[in-house]
Order: sequence, then C-alpha cells, then structure tokens
Amino acid sequence: MTRVGEKRIFTLPNLISFARILGIPYFLWLLLDQGEVLRAAIVLIVVGSTDWIDGTLARALNQVTELGKALDPIADRLALVAAVVGGFLAGIVPLLILVALALREFVMAVAAAYLLKTTGGTLAVRPLGKTATALLYTSVPSFYLAGGDVAPALLIPLAWVFGVVGLLLYFIVAVGYLSEIRDRVQQA
Repeated sequence: MTRVGEKRIFTLPNLISFARILGIPYFLWLLLDQGEVLRAAIVLIVVGSTDWIDGTLARALNQVTELGKALDPIADRLALVAAVVGGFLAGIVPLLILVALALREFVMAVAAAYLLKTTGGTLAVRPLGKTATALLYTSVPSFYLAGGDVAPALLIPLAWVFGVVGLLLYFIVAVGYLSEIRDRVQQA
C-alpha cells in the first residue's frame, strides 16, 4: 500500500534537498573562484546541517517520498565530494582524506549501478552511514575553518579525528552494502 505523499515531488523536505544540491556550485565558486574559505565553510556547514533537517521534516510531516529517499544520499555524496575535492584543490583538505573518500565512493557507485542493472533494486540508507556522513560533515568544515585561520591548533586535530572515524565507518558500511549486493544479485 502506498503511503500518503510517497510519490509526491514538491514537498518541503525534497525542496530542501534540491536547495542543498543547488548550494554546491555556490560553495565551489566561493572557494575556488573567490578564495573565500570562511564563507565557503559556512555554506558547507549549512548544507551539512540541512541533511539532518530534511529527513527530520520528512518524517515529522509524513512527507517521506521515493524521490526524497534517493535525493538525500545523492545530495550528501555530491556535497561531500565537492567539499573534499574542492578543499584539496584549495590546499585545505589532506590528500589522504581525498583518496579514501574517492575510493569508497567509486566502489559504491559501481556496485550500486551493478545492483540496479541486475536486479532493479537500490540500497537503503543505513543509520551507521548517516553517522559517518555526520562525522565527515564535522571534519571537512573543520579543515576549512582552520584553513581560514579559525583556531587551527584546535580544529586540525578535531578534523583529523572526525575524518578518520567517519571514513572508517564509511568503509564498514560499504562492506555491509557489498555483502548485501552480492546476496541480492545471487538471489535474482
């Protein structure tokens, strides 16, 4: 049975997710074209915080939709990849963070595409993955703020701790997803 609003597109949570995606080019322009590291950090913090807001509103307003379930992780991936790649290009985010995130995202993109092609199925977001995303949404802006000379002695170690823990959790979740994909493909 279809829940109320499941197929709707223009819901408040979906509009917030769209806004998150539209904020990414602005963020990159501030960072790479204007050299405004602190302003870019603020945009990144807003984009990251709205990740929590759109999901909470979707559940509270009974506006959970299929589009929203797909849009939210896409917005997360796009924002994090843009923040890490842009930050690396600007000399803010370390190469290790970039390589680890790029590797994980590439493997998961290929695996998810394979699942979709072979079974027509998709992967549901896992709570541990949301925790990892939240940790990375703390880590990456911390690198930016430190790069903008905001308490670097405090923020650089904080950024590394949250970044490493977030990436470890991302890889743990990826192993679970890969196992699930293998099982679902074998059953198809």
